[in-house]
Amino acid sequence: MIGVDIGTTSTKAVLFKDNGDFVAKAGEEYPLLTPTPSIAEQEPEQIFQAVIASVKDVMLQGGIDASEVMFVSFSSAMHSVIAMDKDGKALTRCITWADNRSSDWASRLKKEMNGHELYLRTGTPIHPMSPITKLMWLSQDEKEIFERTEKFISIKEYIFYKLFGKYVVDHSIASATGMMNLHSLRWDQEALRIAGIQESQLSELVPTTHVMQGLNAGYAAAMLLSPSTPFVVGASDGVLSNLGVDAIKPGVVAATIGTSGAIRTVVDQPMTDPKGRIFCYALTENKWVIGGPVNNGGMIFRWVRDQLAASEIETAKRMGISAYDVLTKIAERVPPGSNGLLFHPFLTGERAPLWDPNARGSFFGLTLNHQKEHMIRSVLEGVIFNMYTVLLAMEEQVGRPSIIHATGGFARSPIWRQMMADIFDQQVIVPESYESSCLGAVVLGLYATGRSSSLDIVSQMVGGTFEHRPVEENAAVYKKLLPIFIRISRKLEEDYEAIAEFQRSQEQAGF
Repeated sequence: MIGVDIGTTSTKAVLFKDNGDFVAKAGEEYPLLTPTPSIAEQEPEQIFQAVIASVKDVMLQGGIDASEVMFVSFSSAMHSVIAMDKDGKALTRCITWADNRSSDWASRLKKEMNGHELYLRTGTPIHPMSPITKLMWLSQDEKEIFERTEKFISIKEYIFYKLFGKYVVDHSIASATGMMNLHSLRWDQEALRIAGIQESQLSELVPTTHVMQGLNAGYAAAMLLSPSTPFVVGASDGVLSNLGVDAIKPGVVAATIGTSGAIRTVVDQPMTDPKGRIFCYALTENKWVIGGPVNNGGMIFRWVRDQLAASEIETAKRMGISAYDVLTKIAERVPPGSNGLLFHPFLTGERAPLWDPNARGSFFGLTLNHQKEHMIRSVLEGVIFNMYTVLLAMEEQVGRPSIIHATGGFARSPIWRQMMADIFDQQVIVPESYESSCLGAVVLGLYATGRSSSLDIVSQMVGGTFEHRPVEENAAVYKKLLPIFIRISRKLEEDYEAIAEFQRSQEQAGF
């Protein structure tokens, strides 16, 4: 079984045996193009070639024949938009979830255009990440492209169009567009009217278990696969991450911190939030995932590395270890709470729980006694604090979770894992395998191809885990600081907007 995860910064392919045992992993990175603070795009053809290369590499590493591959199943990042012309050529780059050019339209949709009612039907909070706001922006700011567009699609739809010559979109990716009615599983007519498009300009809606066959022979050969290899359309990376860490039972919450982050839990019917703070996306016909995404996860740690840790990078090179390992060792010198230094990690605006593209990062509580190691630890704590505020919003809908299953790149750091247990004040279980979305994709593939009657088979495939329990004295410190963390971000809401407007004016002036 091959699971493919099309992510924001790379595509990964993982080869599993049918019992879930790991065989091989391959991946290809690609850039996120950010010429201005508002733009976040990618070249779709680069990502397509990354898919081809990753599958080929994992086949070579595994040393298997095409006839041994039962299926290839897909996970993908959400919220992307690519405009395609009538000849199947891309008119735009892939506009990613991180692109903020539609922020003014998101604000108008929320305040003036019945946005909350639309959210309650579609499950996607109103924010520039949402494809509906991107289409509103394109219709007014890129009219020439908008009028030439035959189809508006996501990156996964682009991949499947190239491989099979058909435009299809699974219910999971579609439920993250702000344009699919959660209850009817059809495109929402009011949403289409607001976006200014026709239903024919969107792909055919299919279940996440939909199986495609008739793979383009040339691309099959490039991937070392047979043209008859079944391809499972699959779902979005978030919901498959829940599945991949066995967080699909009531009361089990998955926390993921990769480039960005999210907190999610599975429910048995669509559910939205009267306050509009959480999303609701499809996994299968009877399983839905609710939760909240945060913009600022591991990318904040990378920012610390790049901007504050030149000497530590050199130390890591000399020792032949990761710079992140050096930085976490430095953070361990500092007691929980960073001696009262709080960091709000809103360097790229924020989605949940603020849903404010104007939010900005800050250190609060700095004194002359604080040193670099305090700043490093407070950054790690700030990411977890923010994740916990999302969990608090979820608890209003589904109650306090019984256990946290954590995954993502952050899980490689023991101190960061323990920090989550202490701040959440709950047991945190971390699978040894970090590629939860790829594992989730192949579990869904087993279900889609009739090889398993239930998704619960994942519990036999997750493998070993690390377990972290909260340290009582650490949890007590964090409980004192969390209300302060929350109050500051709420009090600064108007100032976020003012400073963001100033920054945009500087950008327009060429500074």
